[in-house]
Amino acid sequence: MLQQVNGHNPGSDGQAREYLREDLQEFLDGEVLLYQLDDLTRVNPVTLETVLRCLQARYMADRFYTNAGCTLVALNPFKPIPQLYSPELMREYHAAPQPQKLKPHVFTVGEQTYRNVKSLIEPVNQSIVVSGESGAGKTWTSRCLMKFYAVVAASPASWETHKIAERIEQRILNSNPVMEAFGNACTLRNNNSSRFGKFIQLQLNRAQQMTGAAVQTYLLEKTRVACQASSERNFHIFYQICKGASEDERLQWHLPEGAAFSWLPNPERSLEEDCFEVTREAMLHLGIDTPTQNNIFKVLAGLLHLGNIQFAASEDEAQPCQPMDDAKCSVRTAALLLGLPEDMLLETVQIRTIRAGRQQQVFRKPCPRTECDTRRDCLAKLIYSRLFDWLVSVINSSICADTDSWTTFIGLLDVYGFESFPDNSLEQLCINYANEKLQQHFVAHYLRAQQEEYAVEGLEWSFVKYQDNQACLDLIEGSPISICSLINEECRLNRPSSAAQLQTRIETALAGSPCLGHNKLSREPSFIVVHYAGPVRYHTAGLVEKNKNPVPPELTSLLQQSQDPLLMGLFPTNPKEKTQEEPSGQSRAPVLTVVSKFKASLEQLLQVLHSTTPHYIRCIKPNSQGQAQTFLQEEVLSQLEACGLVETIHISAAGFPIRISHQNFVERYKLLRRLRPHTSSGPHSPYPAKGLPEWCPHSEEATLEPLIQDILHILPVLTQAAATPGDSAEAMPAPMHCGRTKVFITDSMLELLECGRAQVLEQCTRCIQGSWRRHRHREQERQRRAAMLIQAAIRSWLTRKHIQRLHAAATVIKHAWQKWRIRMAYLAAKELDGVEEKHFSQAPCSLSTSPLQTRFLEGIIRLWPLGLVLANTAMGVGSFQRKLVVWACLQLPRSSPSSYTVQTAQEDQAGVTSIRALPQGSIKFHCRKSPLRYADICPERSPYSITGFNQILLERHRLIHM
Repeated sequence: MLQQVNGHNPGSDGQAREYLREDLQEFLDGEVLLYQLDDLTRVNPVTLETVLRCLQARYMADRFYTNAGCTLVALNPFKPIPQLYSPELMREYHAAPQPQKLKPHVFTVGEQTYRNVKSLIEPVNQSIVVSGESGAGKTWTSRCLMKFYAVVAASPASWETHKIAERIEQRILNSNPVMEAFGNACTLRNNNSSRFGKFIQLQLNRAQQMTGAAVQTYLLEKTRVACQASSERNFHIFYQICKGASEDERLQWHLPEGAAFSWLPNPERSLEEDCFEVTREAMLHLGIDTPTQNNIFKVLAGLLHLGNIQFAASEDEAQPCQPMDDAKCSVRTAALLLGLPEDMLLETVQIRTIRAGRQQQVFRKPCPRTECDTRRDCLAKLIYSRLFDWLVSVINSSICADTDSWTTFIGLLDVYGFESFPDNSLEQLCINYANEKLQQHFVAHYLRAQQEEYAVEGLEWSFVKYQDNQACLDLIEGSPISICSLINEECRLNRPSSAAQLQTRIETALAGSPCLGHNKLSREPSFIVVHYAGPVRYHTAGLVEKNKNPVPPELTSLLQQSQDPLLMGLFPTNPKEKTQEEPSGQSRAPVLTVVSKFKASLEQLLQVLHSTTPHYIRCIKPNSQGQAQTFLQEEVLSQLEACGLVETIHISAAGFPIRISHQNFVERYKLLRRLRPHTSSGPHSPYPAKGLPEWCPHSEEATLEPLIQDILHILPVLTQAAATPGDSAEAMPAPMHCGRTKVFITDSMLELLECGRAQVLEQCTRCIQGSWRRHRHREQERQRRAAMLIQAAIRSWLTRKHIQRLHAAATVIKHAWQKWRIRMAYLAAKELDGVEEKHFSQAPCSLSTSPLQTRFLEGIIRLWPLGLVLANTAMGVGSFQRKLVVWACLQLPRSSPSSYTVQTAQEDQAGVTSIRALPQGSIKFHCRKSPLRYADICPERSPYSITGFNQILLERHRLIHM
């Protein structure tokens, strides 16, 4: 398989090389498209030259991130690009459905780790290893990742929790400038080189929100406090206090303008990191108040004055070396700033205390000049290392969350890159040893472990040759004999160390190692170690002394007597706090050396990395001068070879980088069986086909295999659904491989499976939504009908009530009308003057011709009010009955009925007239208003003699002659 990837055939080497050159030339002819290749696995053939040209094309097009299979390659742009790391871009990568579809970026790795934590797929905890040479941009990459997690992992709902998360986020971000100020320095290769290793643990709760963080440091280069190489600088914090202090602070810290300090080389060089206000503000946010900050800076100023103490050689060995004349002021100032007695400080540096014998007799021996300088430097390194550890503990106490408040974490490992200087000592040996271990971890995780797992699982695999650094690690840390063991053994021997003797022991004991070399032309004792990144020559002079890390007990006792509040906390007088730096005289226990401490902490770090899902970011430095738009192929080529990038691309392009256990695979992708074509359910039915057993968590391996085969049968359906008309069969992703215990798939196949799973979930979602809509529609219809029934019942009840009220009102009106009518009849009868009954008895004989008419006339006479009404109406009775009524009511004489005429009122005549008999007796005036119609209208004067004031009013329509 590798031969096919590289373009080789089993034929002759000449034909293979010719084919490779033709293929390479054809590829290079399309160089204008090289910058469009986001993944180096698409480069064909995969060679150092083609990968190098692709990276160069992308770098010149301002595309600084490129995928290399499972690794992200980051090129240092050496120029500020704010839009490339803006919060808006962070949210874009966080909100993208598939971040891998976007352009390669460090945010892609950050989002992938964050989504892995949310998916809860074992191992849940994630780690990102940022590696590369010094100056390649590891610190900047780690800083961008922390900002990304602070933005995407801090989105609580309530305002109170939002404030808490915002405070935690600010403290985590503020730990960066403090750690960089006290732990970074300017070196030959990098202006902001980390002189310590750190593992930042970002802690997340169950809701994947950032609740805190923890920082663990490794191997601070404390020797830089007292010794700086040429053209290099001390830690940033010393330059910050000298350049950023105010006038009052300069007077308080005894730092006059333009003062020269031996431990402050190249002060005229200004860097972006020399920002004192940023450091002070960050310390304030971490809980370090202003008085404590001033105390810290006062101690650092004391260290600068301590470095100006120079001793003159003593002619008499029995007399201590005295400081030079211009150094006496520095002694006084350093003692004042450190809170130490001046005489005791000078005496401790000048005289060594020796305890010997069973009685622990104390001997005081003056130190030579070189030893005085060594003790002075040791005092400064001891104070600075304790101060640095104290700062780390303060940062952790400020940003670390309680154990119960977080469940998962994302680790960021930022360690010093591979280093090779003209003068390399113990620090460079430990740094390169750590890089070797990390390279081995990468090789074991992505290369060797993958190939071995293929063989165990039964895959047919053409094994790829990769660069294994196990031989180099055996040389450095192997058992029983290695460089570290020999250096530690020299520390345990009670004899003066010799650089030449140590070189001889190493070359003799480890002569059979292929990674050990020596330079016979070198005049200084040294040995050469062939690292994965190249050979490095280490000087043996001072190697044993640095490994011992000797701290004389009298130095610790001196600092315990300090009156400075900060130093009193750093060096407590409690005897229980005795450390390895203060061994007792009778103690035979081996001293814990620097190499032993570093090896133990490194093993602990690797255990954490092995328990997480690792992600790798390879930082590449385009040039050593730090110039933008400058790509030096020689320097980049050495870094590509050193990090094994080509081998990584080979494995990722030709193999199966994703491995999932059978149980997890079935549990996650069993939904794809719903897409299986079936006669009853159809190819896209959201319901499972009958006959396929559901998966049980406790199923045996034999039960899992048919389920996996069912899922594998769905792959053609998914492939055809994902294919476009222009795709060919060769463009289809390779099928997954089912091993003995795991399923091996490619990145493209994983994407295809996830798309199919999303399709099934979408179908199920639509089915659930449809069922819910139908249920909701039925419930709404039932509620609507019930409401209509209730409304109808209410309307019926209201109608009945309304009719009842109308009926009651009609009854009242009827009764009132009846009462009114009776009263009106009574009033009308009362208005009529009494007439003798004889007038009514003398009825005309011509009108009572029959008994029936006689009885009818008597009824009319009794009901005369009704007669008035009938006489006033235009219809209802005949003229005969009307005449009878009028005649009876007016009591006309029988003898001459026709001599009288009655004029009735009609609708077309104005006014009314009424005729009645002449009143007899007195006339009564009634002031009460008459109830009769038109009673208030004055009638016309009648031409007849039968008139009266109180007459019965009738409508005048015409004259009726009786």
